[in-house]
Amino acid sequence: MQRMPPPSPTLLDSQWRYEASEGFYDEVLEPEYRIRPQWATLSEALTAMGHQGMARRWQQGRRMVRDNGITYNVYSDPENTSRPWPLDPIPLILGQDEWKQIEAAVVQRATLFNSILADLYGPQRLLREGMLPPELVFPNPAFLRPCWGVEPPGGVFLHMYAADLARSPDGQWWVLADRTQAPSGAGYALENRLVTTRVLPDVFRTSHVRRLAHFFQSYRDALQALVPRNRENPRIVLLTPGPYNETYFEHAFLARYLGYTLVEGGDLTVRENRVFLKTLGGLLPVDAIVRRQDDYYCDPLELRSDSILGVPGLLQAARSGNVAIVNALGSGLAESPGYAAFLPGLCRNLLGEELKLPEVATWWCGQEGPLKYVADHLGSLVIKPAFPSARQNPIFGAALDEKERSALLDSVRAEPYRYVAQEQVALSTVPVWADGKLHPRHLVVRVFGVRSGDGYAVMPGGLTRISSSLNTLVVSIQSGGGSKDTWVLGDGPASPFTLLRPAAHPLDVSRATFDLSSRAADNLFWLGRYVERVEAAVRVVRSMLARVFQEDATRAEGISAGLAILSALGYLTTQRTAAAEAEVLAIIDSREAANGLIAHIHHVRRLAWLLRDRISLDAWMILNQLDQQFSSPPAAAEVSTGTSQDLLNHAIVTLSAFGGMVMEGMTRGDGWRFLDIGRRIERALQMTEILRAGLPPEQPAASGALETVLEIADSTITYRSRYLTSLHADLMLDLLLVDEANPRSIAFQLVRLREHIDELPASQNAIRRPEEARTALSLLTAVQLADVRELARHDGELRAALFERLVSDLTLLSDQITRAYFSHAARSRQLAAS
Repeated sequence: MQRMPPPSPTLLDSQWRYEASEGFYDEVLEPEYRIRPQWATLSEALTAMGHQGMARRWQQGRRMVRDNGITYNVYSDPENTSRPWPLDPIPLILGQDEWKQIEAAVVQRATLFNSILADLYGPQRLLREGMLPPELVFPNPAFLRPCWGVEPPGGVFLHMYAADLARSPDGQWWVLADRTQAPSGAGYALENRLVTTRVLPDVFRTSHVRRLAHFFQSYRDALQALVPRNRENPRIVLLTPGPYNETYFEHAFLARYLGYTLVEGGDLTVRENRVFLKTLGGLLPVDAIVRRQDDYYCDPLELRSDSILGVPGLLQAARSGNVAIVNALGSGLAESPGYAAFLPGLCRNLLGEELKLPEVATWWCGQEGPLKYVADHLGSLVIKPAFPSARQNPIFGAALDEKERSALLDSVRAEPYRYVAQEQVALSTVPVWADGKLHPRHLVVRVFGVRSGDGYAVMPGGLTRISSSLNTLVVSIQSGGGSKDTWVLGDGPASPFTLLRPAAHPLDVSRATFDLSSRAADNLFWLGRYVERVEAAVRVVRSMLARVFQEDATRAEGISAGLAILSALGYLTTQRTAAAEAEVLAIIDSREAANGLIAHIHHVRRLAWLLRDRISLDAWMILNQLDQQFSSPPAAAEVSTGTSQDLLNHAIVTLSAFGGMVMEGMTRGDGWRFLDIGRRIERALQMTEILRAGLPPEQPAASGALETVLEIADSTITYRSRYLTSLHADLMLDLLLVDEANPRSIAFQLVRLREHIDELPASQNAIRRPEEARTALSLLTAVQLADVRELARHDGELRAALFERLVSDLTLLSDQITRAYFSHAARSRQLAAS
């Protein structure tokens, strides 16, 4: 058919020149080269803003992705697993009539698979009547025999279901795969929406796009209705495999958004067939678990014995009806693509209906007829494992030569029940913004349904994934693909909605913060330590660079003191005064040193990443910004004292912002307390090393060294206001060692440590002071009794002894706190005995 030129400026004009690819259904363009109706508003807006306008908006979008830390993990990259989330700013747009058909089909499929699971883990009528072959069920590792006969609350196995949809060249939607284990992507779909509405707010409003919050409210309501007790205010946790999982960001994001506690297997324990969250204050009962790990890893006692991710006894707790698990253990069984060949009959048998949305043509090779068809048509089919746990990639028959096809058929014939063949679908295309232009890419849409009442509610949108190029039909984020927001148009303005709704019944006022796990407390403690470690290094390096070009007589003394301090802190192995500038610049630029400044900054970001569900978005953005400031190595020509000082000045401002956020934004619970304990221990250790290296016992204190120490300690103004221009070692020690009113002094840190430790659970519940409380009190007493005049004597023996004791006992205090609160095995024994 001959294409007609576009009638008016649109995405087809000379500025955008979007061209569909022949042989594929294009989501934007009709065969007559007209813009489809649902795309008209966006097309007009993009035409009006032009390339430059879109580029400016997308720059803001990319910054939002970076600042919010939206990432995914790449398993195949051992060096750097975390990657920025690949989002395209142009959404996929679906009309409301088309969406109604998809919505009805997803509800039907979720209901159907829930019925299939209920039968296979119950009466197994489908197997007895030949509706499903036993070879497709019993050899499947996802069929968890210990789960047979375990009826989940309300008989519901699937609380969240997802279907991967694709459109064929004739415009028909097909189901490519069903996700019943622990469907991922809903959180990313919500993040995509947040970014896209920032990039295209005006288009979003005028297009009447349906919102996603109602979907998540339905999900939360359904979970609340599941719990066996305490339904008004249940404790629901989200179980994650941990930070190395592919979608850990989504786990943390959803936990925060839904108001659940993010936990790993080690944070939970089972006592008397009930699940408890291990916290610093004791064991807290858990009412429901949203699991984001495969079910066979969830219980090493009854399921997979080598799993270190699960909770021993979890299945027995579920069997006893004391905890709801979403999705139910064993639900991964329904993810086998082999079921697709039998779904039409199963739907008629179980629901009395025809499938509302067809499955891509599927042949299970365990039957003679389908196996023969696969052998005869292998070149046009895609071969997949019947059991997804095999972790095998799909094999495209068209990409194989005769020898490879023959070898593949031999493998299939050897164990035919393990293989499934599916028709290769020519996926539809959608425009992608790249290099300032629009290019067509293939797409797959993941649509989500959640249990709601007696049925399912469908997210009005979904996670659209796009291929890395037009030449591949593989749509995978792990393989270099991307994602899009999915807009479903409504018939009018969307109503505002929030998840923060008033409770049906008044709740008792509570200011408790008892759900802090030892893992979270450990991470907060070390976050505090690394933040202080970074700040001390930045202040020392900044002071050194300022002295490089100093022209007074104290320059050499200051540089010598600074080099000694950097050496004491572990950043230098040599102290070459003649090469001081190069040595200091190398500290800022070195990315290889495992104990260097940049390594410490990366540790700060990593710990903040692990605490995404615990710290505010503002706090995360501050620490993420700090990492970004030092992550891009400057060109050799750009490395200079001036640019480095600017970088260090910005770092000090960023760290100060985080300190202010902690002081003004965190509730004074155990989480804040452990963060501040870490900060106080590290600041006391760093200041001790600064004083010990800046005031060596073998020589009298030089004025240049004293001035350097005061500047590093950010106490120059305070000292000058007290003593004008006179620099004396005893006066400086009074300010930086024993002055309890100076936030930079060692005494100030020890006072705070004693106060914090006295408020910790072990101190509150103990008859006598625990060892960490005794150590903190002993440290404070030693400093309070110190005579600064004696410490300032030239021989420095008392000073050296005191500093040695401070370093030793502060390290001991850190170890004692770790043993008391962060050692999971020891802590578990204490909790078990409580």
